[in-house]
Amino acid sequence: MADDPIALFSAWLAEARGTEPNDPEAMALATADAAGNPSVRMVLLKDHGAGGFTFFTNGESAKGGQLAANPRAALLFHWKSLRRQVRVEGPVAEVTPAEADAYFATRGRDSQLGAWASDQSRPLDTRATFEQRFAEAARRFDGATVPRPPYWTGFRVTPERVELWEDRPHRLHHRRLFVRTAGGWDEGLLYP
Repeated sequence: MADDPIALFSAWLAEARGTEPNDPEAMALATADAAGNPSVRMVLLKDHGAGGFTFFTNGESAKGGQLAANPRAALLFHWKSLRRQVRVEGPVAEVTPAEADAYFATRGRDSQLGAWASDQSRPLDTRATFEQRFAEAARRFDGATVPRPPYWTGFRVTPERVELWEDRPHRLHHRRLFVRTAGGWDEGLLYP
């Protein structure tokens, strides 16, 4: 078999972009804190390739803290329209400041201002407080480029394991597992 799982993922993602009604780049991100307590949420894939799968967030959020304490993660892509899913597991590293700056510059202005206004994952007394902070950020950067907040960053999951799952009749699904080795990838099958 010996295919490249990243190339297979890229082909599947390209198909999903044509069939999924919303956010084919959406992925479940599973993390765990230092004590091993798991947490999962949806984030958006912003880049992928041989080096890994990249997403961006507030580094001081719950997920940022969990990744600092336990720098490993699992990702799950589920494309219902194609009846496929991809699981990715591996270590996580923060992207460079230049990469975070470059991506932040592509975000819409309101999203940039929201990054300054939000203490992501922390308790919020009222929605009005958040809206006031957003308005303050808009005034602060009125007429100027919104810089990336120092706590806003990206993370890259380097795949060690990649599983590509395809639905088959009678629950006789097809599961291909790729495990990274020093020389590339070992491939095998899993029972459904």
